[in-house]
Amino acid sequence: MKFKINSDIIFVLILSIFIITLIILPGMNQKKDYIYYKAEVVETINDEVFQYGLVKQGSQNVSFRILNKDLKGEEFSVYNDLIGKMELDKFVQPGDKVLVERFKNQFNDNFRIVDFYRFNSEILLFSIFAIILILISGWTGLKSLLSFMSTILVIWKIMIPMFLNGGNPVIIAFFIVSLLTFIIIFLVAGFNKKGFVAFIGAISGVLITVVLSLSFAKPFYINGAVKPFSETLLYSGYANLDLNLLFISGIFLASSGAVMDIAMDISASMYEVKMKKDDISTFDLMKSGLNVGRAVIGTMTTTLLLAYSGGFATLLMAFMAQGVNEMALLNINYISSEILNIIVGSFGLVLTAPLTAFLGSIIINHEFIKENKSLKSLFQKEEL
Repeated sequence: MKFKINSDIIFVLILSIFIITLIILPGMNQKKDYIYYKAEVVETINDEVFQYGLVKQGSQNVSFRILNKDLKGEEFSVYNDLIGKMELDKFVQPGDKVLVERFKNQFNDNFRIVDFYRFNSEILLFSIFAIILILISGWTGLKSLLSFMSTILVIWKIMIPMFLNGGNPVIIAFFIVSLLTFIIIFLVAGFNKKGFVAFIGAISGVLITVVLSLSFAKPFYINGAVKPFSETLLYSGYANLDLNLLFISGIFLASSGAVMDIAMDISASMYEVKMKKDDISTFDLMKSGLNVGRAVIGTMTTTLLLAYSGGFATLLMAFMAQGVNEMALLNINYISSEILNIIVGSFGLVLTAPLTAFLGSIIINHEFIKENKSLKSLFQKEEL
């Protein structure tokens, strides 16, 4: 037990250094001649803004006051153009906090309103989440928080730049998923057979999802441009990117968290069964794992469906509002791509359970007695 605690602390320290390194690491393609400020809107002149229903078009004359850094307290004016796209436009009013971009070189000094300033609210929400997580789960909560942060940073600082550099998205995404699976599972479970079984079970499930994604992408005539901002990405100087492979990589990346969850649940339950009954046969241990897997799969597949459904509810509403026939709906590119997402992701979940139960029964049953003599004697003393 002492070794387990020490290995946990060492892993947490290594991961903390890794996270700090990723935070310090400069982002790819950052604008070097731009400075960003928090500002408050002081006055707006909307004489050139015209409203058509819910949509506003035209230009606002916005005066704002800088709230931080070297220009704190100074006021400037800019034009805020409204192009008629509600998801992109930001119609500001006096008192609003905005993020302002300043472009400065030897020839000019221009400002532009990027969007509303949301950073403080984001930090507040994340801080509340982190505090509650640690208060409820303690040391495990702290490790979960580290895995959460490392996942965000690995995706943003490693995976996305590798995509933009022209690497194969499927290979890159599988490498990233494998890295994150290693970090998350061994951070939570520790470096033991339980963690090892969960890891190989999760990776097996992800591999199945990769194979199925590649196999069915062509019959589904998938076009990766269905994802938001895909064409914008191509027109931004990255015309060499394969949008279809990016879409496929997103399928197993999105379902990998649920796959890890199932693998960890089954591995932990089998480990617990073996601790309580060390003379259980490999076959019976596998059956126990499968029974747990069936229960988890029953809810997890629906969870995956609901998670995806929330993302394209407005899409379904738009087609329904236009009276699109169900057969036509099922064959539209946007809908068929989401169907592939859901079913292939669920396929990986379903097959992760038997794979984890089979591999876990062999590994745990074969190595358990040698590794857990001290734990076994401890439990026997407690029972007496």
